[in-house]
Amino acid sequence: MPLQNRVTPFGEIVALPQRGLFTGNRGILHDPATKTLLSKRWTSKAWLICLCDFQDRRRPVMGGRSWTELFFLDEAVALAAGHRPCFFCRRGSALHFQACWATARGETLPSAGTMDAVLHGERLDRRRKRLHPIAGPLAKLPDGVVLAAAGHAYTLRGGLAHRWTVEGYAPPQHLGKADALLTPPSTVLALGAGYRPVFHPSIG
Repeated sequence: MPLQNRVTPFGEIVALPQRGLFTGNRGILHDPATKTLLSKRWTSKAWLICLCDFQDRRRPVMGGRSWTELFFLDEAVALAAGHRPCFFCRRGSALHFQACWATARGETLPSAGTMDAVLHGERLDRRRKRLHPIAGPLAKLPDGVVLAAAGHAYTLRGGLAHRWTVEGYAPPQHLGKADALLTPPSTVLALGAGYRPVFHPSIG
């Protein structure tokens, strides 16, 4: 039985057998005795995207009172859920994300805490995922943006939309319209300024 530690593009933490490319965390969310989630879905505003394999370190998943290991199909999904690259295990990616964030907003390089505070306001509407309006045509959105349409999540890449499923991405299709942005607006700006997320191989 899979643990409840897979994150969907809607930010939900669910139990799926899906294998993903990245892990990450939002703080301590679980009971190590039962390896089940507690009622909280975050205890820190630093929602991170981390490597699954870093310096040969091994952690028992949900095995202690440390951060709760969450897993994402790919980086586009993690970004859509409101996470950002980790400055410790993914320093190069984190620095590039930080630089793209600053370029897009015409600001000096923000601290990790500053980005976390902005993202926290964009990722949640009380305890639910915050949906954002889409400004402009879909064709103008950068690769890696995730949209909500008719209850499904679609990752954009190369002008096509790839529907997220529990098995991976469905075959690409043209998406004529969508209901909302799942990716936080500040992350959309960073993607537009040149940040390139890592995609799951099923996206093609």
